[in-house]
Amino acid sequence: MSETFLETRTGRRIRLNTPDEEAKILAGAMSDPDSRPLTDEEWERVLPTVRVGLRGRPLKSPVTLRLDADIAATFRSSGRGWQTRINEILREWLKSHEMAVDR
Repeated sequence: MSETFLETRTGRRIRLNTPDEEAKILAGAMSDPDSRPLTDEEWERVLPTVRVGLRGRPLKSPVTLRLDADIAATFRSSGRGWQTRINEILREWLKSHEMAVDR
């Protein structure tokens, strides 16, 4: 049996599945209605969730933001990802509010 590998930019080698393994994985996924693979048409509608900048890094800026203690505590108590949730709330707010930008 010949093995096929994918080599990453860092030199790490990842073994790829054989066609038989792929067929078994697909058959298992197709038999489970909760893990059905997406069709080509569904993949076309998928939007990226992270905007990527130079060198493949997400376009994020580290900032220092002062929040009222109760606001910060509420978001922190919601668990991991609380800063991302604040970002999403601000993004939604910006969709409905026009901001004047000084340049």
